[in-house]
Amino acid sequence: MTISKWIKDREQRGMVTFSVEDVVHAFPSMDMAQLKNTLYRYSLNKDILSVYKGFYVIIPPHYKRSGVVPPSYYVNQLMRHLEKPYYVGLLNAAEIYGAAHQRPQLYTIVTSYPKVNTSTKKNPYLRWMFIENIPEDFLVSRNSETSTVNYSSAELTALDLVQYAYGHNVGGLDRVSTVLSELCKSIDFSRLDSKIFNHISVATFQRLGFILENILQEYEQAESLHHFLVANGKPLRYTNLSTKSSLPASGKDRKWKIRINAEIEIDDL
Repeated sequence: MTISKWIKDREQRGMVTFSVEDVVHAFPSMDMAQLKNTLYRYSLNKDILSVYKGFYVIIPPHYKRSGVVPPSYYVNQLMRHLEKPYYVGLLNAAEIYGAAHQRPQLYTIVTSYPKVNTSTKKNPYLRWMFIENIPEDFLVSRNSETSTVNYSSAELTALDLVQYAYGHNVGGLDRVSTVLSELCKSIDFSRLDSKIFNHISVATFQRLGFILENILQEYEQAESLHHFLVANGKPLRYTNLSTKSSLPASGKDRKWKIRINAEIEIDDL
């Protein structure tokens, strides 16, 4: 059997990805240089696509013209190959709840330390984010073209967006607030429990509550979030609304203990 036939056989059996190790195992007598040259030639022909060092996707016919395969097609298989827990988060998670506003250009994979190879030359579409522990209790699974994909729940998505507002291509509190205005209809804070505080700071809850109540006028959602903090005995201490702004505070919000050191404007929807 040739490598070409081996690849087609995998595709017919619904196995849309493979690693170099898989090929070596299937063709143990093949010279490594010959093997890599063969894979390189198939990549040039847009039969396969290298999406991570030593890891390939078999390009289906409907993606061959562009030669680009969306990460949702292979992310679950890639993370299984890396043997790491993960979830798709931030703006990409908001998108599955109909709240992306503008389609994100990058695909955010949240996974645990230690870090893995994150070369943008190999795959410019992936944005990697590393945290200590994956909040397994606050994830949801959605079907993709080839398998299932782990996403942050609507509640975790909202909190993550606020907590990482100024990093990972989120775009700051203006964009976060715009996305939250659409995400609110999917949020139910009663689905949270105290384990969330292992992953999200109390200050993040304060900022989110302030935005919900004072920027978006989502009073019921804000009250539900405030009740959750009180029920879990979390004392609130004054913190800045923006972690990046150098402006002096224009005022204070006593309920959420927020120093208002930034103006937030949401986009027209």
